[in-house]
Amino acid sequence: MSEIRSYKDLLIWQKGIKIVSLVYQLVKSFPKEELFALTSQLKRASVSIPSNIAEGYGRNTDKTFSHFLNISRGSLFEIETQLLIANDLGFITSQTLYKEILIQIEEESKMINAFSKTLKD
Repeated sequence: MSEIRSYKDLLIWQKGIKIVSLVYQLVKSFPKEELFALTSQLKRASVSIPSNIAEGYGRNTDKTFSHFLNISRGSLFEIETQLLIANDLGFITSQTLYKEILIQIEEESKMINAFSKTLKD
């Protein structure tokens, strides 16, 4: 296994970055009137995932890192909820991309849970 020298080496951070890219791609097709509403919320929540992982890593204590991982996990659930709403409202034009993001969210959640457990052990 490779050595972790930076938060950028963490797979949970890398997957978080992937989720950001997918979310930004998805919301491009949202109605313009949603630019400062659901579109903005989804973008901010997605950026929050890798940002909190990076910040928690930088705090240098397992307890604090665990706290920031919990915030990241909360952002994942926030995005999932907002995507479900956007889909119900008919804003999502690519079901393939929508399903891919939901899969990535599920995987990221499991990875964060496992990583959090290792910090607590």
